[in-house]
Amino acid sequence: MTAITVDGKAHAAELRAQLKIQVAELKAKHGITPGLAVILVGGDPASEIYVKNKEKMCVEAGMAAFDFRLPDTTTQKQLLAKVEELCRDPKVNGILVQLPLPKHIDETAVINAIDPLKDVDGFHAINAGRLATGQVGMVPCTPLGCLMLLKSVLPDLKGKNAVVVGRSNIVGKPMAQLLLRESCTVTIANSHTKNLKELCLQADILVAATGKPEMIRGEWVKHNAVVIDVGINRIMLSDGSTQLVGDVCFPEAIQRAKAVTPVPGGVGPMTIACLLANTLKATCIQNNLDDHLMY
Repeated sequence: MTAITVDGKAHAAELRAQLKIQVAELKAKHGITPGLAVILVGGDPASEIYVKNKEKMCVEAGMAAFDFRLPDTTTQKQLLAKVEELCRDPKVNGILVQLPLPKHIDETAVINAIDPLKDVDGFHAINAGRLATGQVGMVPCTPLGCLMLLKSVLPDLKGKNAVVVGRSNIVGKPMAQLLLRESCTVTIANSHTKNLKELCLQADILVAATGKPEMIRGEWVKHNAVVIDVGINRIMLSDGSTQLVGDVCFPEAIQRAKAVTPVPGGVGPMTIACLLANTLKATCIQNNLDDHLMY
């Protein structure tokens, strides 16, 4: 039996539509417009496209978008000054510094300079601690999107065996925390884990976030498992063309799993939608409004 292909584009569109309604209500009832500031340092083409998409969807949702493009010669001191300025700006409810940054800038220092209440990426150490201890805070967008897609297939995650292959601060670790919060039994693995195949075969929920193209083969997937593929890799084909693939071999996995997210069109669209959700959440928290919180 072929697995369900989880349509991230459709789920993201639905979430953005709900957010648009919530933002309109927030404006009508309280006169507040959520504002998202995005800082891009340098001119990386992929980052340029990603930032433009964020800004477009922000405006479509009825939010205010503040765009700051800085040259790659920007110093760490100058970037930190801009972040501090935005932290003080009452019109800005969310701050996102597009990663990666130029090598001469310390990413951790920049992330931790953002006010945790405006940290819509959810990367600040305080928000990581709040997630780990079950407190209210900003949750990283990609793991949050993964959880939403997962619950669209498995509404009740209690007691499920979950394996997260990947240990990054951006995806792997927060994903594990979210699954623990849902009462899953969670194992965090990585590309160096011994007997990784056998471990994956025990997973009711398998989350792949290693950055290694098609590392997770179909024979690693437990029958009727739900597979969330976070990876996005560009590979060269024999004819010289390129193709985007995930960390999971999709054609093999769909022969065994209950549901699989595709690449592209799976987790990716949810990341931006969840960024908008985090911006609305941050706005509500900053204004002591809990009636508009979506999660």
